[in-house]
Amino acid sequence: MKKPGFNPYLPSWEYVPDGEPHVFGDRVYVYGSHDHFNGYVYCPGDYVCWSAPVCDLTDWTCEGVIYKRTDDPENGDGEMCLYAPDVTQGPDGRYYLYYVLDRLPIVSAAVCDTPAGTYRFYGYVHYPDGTLLGKRPGDQPQFDPGVLTEGETTWLYTGFCRKNDPSRIGSMVCALEPDMVTVKEGPDFLIPDAFHSQGTGFEGHEFFEASSIRKRNGLYYLIYSSILGHELCYAVSRFPNRDFTYGGVIVSNNDSYISTYKPAERPMYYGGNNHGSIVEIQDQWYVFYHRHTNGTNFSRQGCIEPITFRGDGSIPQAEMTSCGPNQGPLPGNGTYPAYIACNLYCRAESAFTALPGDWMDCRFPKITQDGCGGSEAQGYIANLRDGAAAGFKYFSCDAVKQISVTTRAMGNGALELLTFWDGNPLGEIPVTSSNEWKTHKADLRIPDGVHALYFRYRGTKNISFHSFTLSAGPGV
Repeated sequence: MKKPGFNPYLPSWEYVPDGEPHVFGDRVYVYGSHDHFNGYVYCPGDYVCWSAPVCDLTDWTCEGVIYKRTDDPENGDGEMCLYAPDVTQGPDGRYYLYYVLDRLPIVSAAVCDTPAGTYRFYGYVHYPDGTLLGKRPGDQPQFDPGVLTEGETTWLYTGFCRKNDPSRIGSMVCALEPDMVTVKEGPDFLIPDAFHSQGTGFEGHEFFEASSIRKRNGLYYLIYSSILGHELCYAVSRFPNRDFTYGGVIVSNNDSYISTYKPAERPMYYGGNNHGSIVEIQDQWYVFYHRHTNGTNFSRQGCIEPITFRGDGSIPQAEMTSCGPNQGPLPGNGTYPAYIACNLYCRAESAFTALPGDWMDCRFPKITQDGCGGSEAQGYIANLRDGAAAGFKYFSCDAVKQISVTTRAMGNGALELLTFWDGNPLGEIPVTSSNEWKTHKADLRIPDGVHALYFRYRGTKNISFHSFTLSAGPGV
């Protein structure tokens, strides 16, 4: 039997945000930026690639470093970071990686004979006269390339529009020649920014960044991050370079708008910028996105949710879950790490990891890990204070009669167990102060059926939460 899959789908010590999933052959490959644990800036790492067989999205393999930030001729000293990339297979059968360095307004390209081999610098996207795209007078700076190859044409989507910057117009598209770096058409503007959206249907969800393009049933889906940051939206058209209309929100990394289990406006995780895309894997579509950890914007991790399409091609918003690629509830038995929490909150409500004017302070719980960047240490939840809770969705429970929790830190109290974020506790597991991870047990019955599980701390000081075990232990 396959092991259960959950979010984040990569190991808890890996930080690959901005995920662009692509199926090549019998494997799905994810290309993204590379954050560090306890990082101080976005995307300081070299590009790595992870892949999994299409038949088992729990079996991820690290393909290693596929491109170093010093491989770009403009970055020999490595001072610039590699921002969000995308990959496409060109007309010649080779694989082309497109990216932007954090301080340059141009698009770079690298090439490889295989999806996850070592990419070599190939060139900069330019106009026929040799002028670099992004450098011609009147050009908008390039950012976050997304690519789609159809026949001899590759469509390149880019753009970055701050909410308070009237000099930007919106997202852009260019058509590239078969050489993959020469502009054939464009750039043309597609999705408006906040200063140019009146009467367009994009009001409130205008373009910010993170262009990604997919095609399904003759429709082009342009996935992007809106000015709100936490949401991945989509626009749809029958053409790759014009007539896009607003479609909706695919996923929010604080679960805004979801009203099936809580008020629609209530955030249930500490969100932030979002970037990702959709992909079909063995007749099932998924959205890949990222969440924020460690109480900062700079340690982001990839997550997956299954999505569906309505008959008209629209996409209902996906709910954040712990299940990831599992396509259903997790088994209601066994041990689960606390870092797979999809809900995390306390009395001081916040929709974002970065509070206005400051980072998260000591009131807030966070998902973190021990050690320094590169340490392969299991993640956990730190700083659960009185009233703070971690939620896990969903579990198929059958005869669960005992709960164990593993905690540490100076707090003394109990973890209450609820099946609704605002429900009445089913019971509690007493926890005591410990400088090392310590396991506590309680006989506590969970009703049979599919449930969310919320662990809410009641007590003094704070605790860290490592894992929990559901079992058919001694009856109550």
